[in-house]
Amino acid sequence: MSFTDKFDKEDYYLSPEGYLIFTEAYHLKRGYCCHNNCRHCPYKNQNKTNIKSNKTDK
Repeated sequence: MSFTDKFDKEDYYLSPEGYLIFTEAYHLKRGYCCHNNCRHCPYKNQNKTNIKSNKTDK
């Protein structure tokens, strides 16, 4: 069993260098941001807003 067998084909693709890249569909299924600066993260703008608001609250 390969590592990619755990995921649906719509959840990832392989880069030319062989890296596993998760799609936006995968991130939406997972439901939260992992804060690893993922290429297709649908939560990027939300996180920038949260970070800015946290800095001003302190």
